[in-house]
Amino acid sequence: MAIIPSLSISKHPFSSSALTPSTASVIFDSKVKSREIEHTHLSLFTGFYKSPGLKLKAARKSVGLTQELRSDKMETKVGTSNERDLFDEMKHRFLSFKQQKYMENFEHYQNLADNQTPKFMLIACADSRVCPSNILGFQPGEAFVIRNIANMVPPCETGPSETNAGLEFAVNTLKVENILVIGHSRCGGIRALMSMQDEVDPSFIRSWVLVGKNARLNTKATASNLNFDHQCTHCEKESVNCSLLNLLTYPWIKEKVMKGTLSLHGGYYDFVDCTFEKWTLDYEGSHKEESDKFAVKNRSFWC
Repeated sequence: MAIIPSLSISKHPFSSSALTPSTASVIFDSKVKSREIEHTHLSLFTGFYKSPGLKLKAARKSVGLTQELRSDKMETKVGTSNERDLFDEMKHRFLSFKQQKYMENFEHYQNLADNQTPKFMLIACADSRVCPSNILGFQPGEAFVIRNIANMVPPCETGPSETNAGLEFAVNTLKVENILVIGHSRCGGIRALMSMQDEVDPSFIRSWVLVGKNARLNTKATASNLNFDHQCTHCEKESVNCSLLNLLTYPWIKEKVMKGTLSLHGGYYDFVDCTFEKWTLDYEGSHKEESDKFAVKNRSFWC
């Protein structure tokens, strides 16, 4: 006769019969601890109301946070208001342009929408006080403009930049007949160039204005007896001449200059006295001179 073994029934771990003295003490201890925590919370809660100092301190902190939030909101409102005022003014200027210029010369602007044939390419400084269209009265479609720090033209061998990309487009595609490089008084870029020390400075400005290092060397050689401000003025004009020479390092520019289909001009705007100097590179005269010098013609002074 086969004997069937009795089934082993496991007891629930939390049943009373399954509790060992050690498990029971752990569980009951946790209950005691829980009661202690509740009692502590209750004491803190009751103490908060019993202690006016603590209540006042919390209230002060609350007021301080509220004031900070209100202050932040006010600053945001002021910033938004100023921005709105700036763009409202810009909107007004645009609508004035549209009504007084665009609509009155509608046919001209429609022609410009299809094609542009500027006679000039201008290379001017990015300085906010030196807007060539405003100073010289160029209208839309009359000049292709590149603006950079200190109105510099890098030589061809330095590689691609926005300036020589603009030159290539203006000369080879738009077929401009004149390139005018415009320097100006109190130029920050030239001042940075003239005050540059020998130690290496990795800034973008230093790397860019080094394009004008020959103008700096020429100025130090010929105007060392002048004070620093006058040296900077000298360099502002010398830098324009160096840029005109750098233009001749581009084969497609030099070819057109030699053929007489492209003229290179220098200009200098003094916004302190509101005067303008203009001169034209004399390629034939320059060709007979040293390679780092050039002759000018048609120099004029407008005041």
